[in-house]
Amino acid sequence: MDPGGSPGEGAERVRVGERPRPRVDLKALFGLQSGAWAWTTAVQAALSMSLSFALATWAFGSEVGTLAALGSMTVLYEKKTPYAYRSAALALVGLGFVASVALGSLAAALAPWAPVVSIGLTAGIATWVCAAWRVDRPGPLFFVLVGAISTIAPGGVADVPFHAGVAAVGAAIGWAVSMSGAPVRARHPEYRAVAAAYRQLAALLRAVGTPDLDHAQHEASVAVAEAWRIVLLAQTRGYRTTPEAARLRSLLRWVSDVHLVTTQVCMARPARLPGEAADFADRMASAVAAPSRAPDPEELDELRRGLRPRSLESRLYGQLARAAQAVRRTSHEDDERAATLHDQRYPALWDALRSSLGRDSLVRPTALRMWITVTAAGAFGLWMGLDNYYWIGLTTTAVLQAGSVVLTMNRALQRSLGTMVGVFLGAAVIALHPPLSVVIVLAGLFQGLTQLVVGRNFFYASVMVTPMALLLSFTAAPEPITDLAQSRIIDTVVGSVFGLLGSVLLWRRASATRLPQAIVSVLRTARECILEVLDQDVEISPERRYRLRRDMRAALVNLRGVYDSAIGDAPRASSTLPLWPVVVATQRTGYLALSALARDKPEPTGIITLQRVDLAFRELISSLEERRTPRMGALPRLPAYPRINMELRALSSAMTSAVAQDERAARQEAERRAQRERRRAQGDVDADL
Repeated sequence: MDPGGSPGEGAERVRVGERPRPRVDLKALFGLQSGAWAWTTAVQAALSMSLSFALATWAFGSEVGTLAALGSMTVLYEKKTPYAYRSAALALVGLGFVASVALGSLAAALAPWAPVVSIGLTAGIATWVCAAWRVDRPGPLFFVLVGAISTIAPGGVADVPFHAGVAAVGAAIGWAVSMSGAPVRARHPEYRAVAAAYRQLAALLRAVGTPDLDHAQHEASVAVAEAWRIVLLAQTRGYRTTPEAARLRSLLRWVSDVHLVTTQVCMARPARLPGEAADFADRMASAVAAPSRAPDPEELDELRRGLRPRSLESRLYGQLARAAQAVRRTSHEDDERAATLHDQRYPALWDALRSSLGRDSLVRPTALRMWITVTAAGAFGLWMGLDNYYWIGLTTTAVLQAGSVVLTMNRALQRSLGTMVGVFLGAAVIALHPPLSVVIVLAGLFQGLTQLVVGRNFFYASVMVTPMALLLSFTAAPEPITDLAQSRIIDTVVGSVFGLLGSVLLWRRASATRLPQAIVSVLRTARECILEVLDQDVEISPERRYRLRRDMRAALVNLRGVYDSAIGDAPRASSTLPLWPVVVATQRTGYLALSALARDKPEPTGIITLQRVDLAFRELISSLEERRTPRMGALPRLPAYPRINMELRALSSAMTSAVAQDERAARQEAERRAQRERRRAQGDVDADL
């Protein structure tokens, strides 16, 4: 297969992009991140809170009506999943809210210190379950908010079932509002996920030959993996046999295949692609839900003119043209890409919880950090005599959700500054003594505004969410507005400080220590893919091919996530910074292995070549595990996949440089330690004299 490029030119490796650099600056604090405004979520959040708050207030009174408003926050979860799956998932979220309210209400009735324990326990368990079950944002935050505010609801032990029931009413309303789109746009989540994969494919095509290539490759892989997950969740018994489901499966497999061909082009082409290719992919995204908008496949004929038929660029344009034909097709009965997906529809929830507690999982230290820090922050507030110490735990939870130390610092500053502004806004509203009906409308309005901006900047979301929380807590337990505002500011600052301390002191290097293992996981999966592709005695079934692709994508996405978390730790581990070239070479090797899982079989490979490829992968894996320089021999020639050899050599070179820097850093640290010991010894001698 022609790897691309001009005849007579030597192979050229695509340059490595700049590594991620998380910073604490004005742009990070107040700038808007890229993305769309969450109008749908904002409207649903405002409507859900206002309805539940009003209904519960009318039926049970305003003091416990806030519990229904809190329960309505189920509408904020599972916003991207298919409605059939969402109905069950939101029911579990609602049960979680009810359990949080019951635990907080019970703790408040037992002893003054019990709410500290309940809020910390809620934060830890919610963090664990949300991370293990891949619950999207806002994650554990609103479980803690619900549990925290329920601690100030009036009543005793006998009122706990009543409080839980009121929260269940709100959760039911949130469920109904979230599911309201099912009758009119039943398949909107699946169409949106597949269209997003095509849009990220277009972004990847635009990034070919630019320094942003490695970052765009990661984003495209995440989008394709997410589209597979969403479409798989939608395969209910009565739906998966319909023509609509077959069409979506076909489009999903097409975007996956085009992404693999694009990966080969990315690694072989240092120059940019014509902009028409990316525009074509963008129009494909619009045609996912509207076939009439599909671009004409003949539009790519001009790009293919003059290319060798077996060149990578020609294959890419050919795949795009065939994908456009599939979009325009009315029937997919004879389309093999429309066949049933080879996987279980529902994830194994119990297995996910169990695997999240393993040694190599980041979920366990993250949940423990959350539990310990939130409990310690609440205990400190109780010891200091702060009246509303539950707000400290809530702030700590919001800050710790950022992940790395640098992002936690950003969150702490955004939360503190946003709360200060929001407190004055909320205090001004409460000082006007608005009627209860206005309070209900304003609480829903602030909730909607929070969801509108939270995806773009956490500072502005903090400004909006603070008045909402003030209105709810003031309605549940009225107190002088000056005391309420003052305590909110103090509690927020204390909670932010504790969140920052927790990220620095507890398992700060959890991501850095797991980074080598994440690299090894990618290499092992890539080795498995390459060997099965090259071995002529192995016939890869469609199901086996799908599982290899799934596992390879999951390992690649996990590697980048672990690195992004590790690079944000501060003080940064000296062993993390030099690993960016290693991570890039590993990613590229994995993506090339992923693209090798094409439907066509390469030319026969000898057993000696197969053994040497296996030996090269094993040597790289063992050198990473043993933290030593790899001892690589001559790599065999792979005419069908020449770029794999190039990236393996680049990986070996990057690992050698990283090990050398580690050894140099270790020597410098030993020298500094010896100097400190000599100065200390000299100081002891001078003191004796």
